[in-house]
Amino acid sequence: MLFSLRELVQWLGLAQFEVFLHASALLIFSVLLAVKVDGFASSLSWWNVFIPFFAADGLGTYFTAIVSVRLFQDGEKRLAVLRLFWILTILSLKFVFEMLLCQKLVQRNPDLWYGLIMSPVFILLQLLMIRACRVN
Repeated sequence: MLFSLRELVQWLGLAQFEVFLHASALLIFSVLLAVKVDGFASSLSWWNVFIPFFAADGLGTYFTAIVSVRLFQDGEKRLAVLRLFWILTILSLKFVFEMLLCQKLVQRNPDLWYGLIMSPVFILLQLLMIRACRVN
């Protein structure tokens, strides 16, 4: 079952621009990942492959700050603070997952096990389940 854009925006709490931003980052990441794995660009490091995600996180944080300031100026103080905390929580958990995964791929560190790497995703999924229950 695919979600409509309206449902996706409502459940994730992201604006349509942010959804487009992260979807385009995923597309560029997929191309870079295929190039890296197939060996077409041997000089391409894992950090360079993850640049689209890092850039999307940074732009998403900047967009959220702008929207929160605008909401705060319009008198929607409670909505501005709730949106700011929600989006920053999502983006920070996503960023921690990306950093841990990239570090694991680069260093092949046996102390960094995949359960630890996936823990921000598990927390994010639990938060999304709670939000989905509150929306409906």
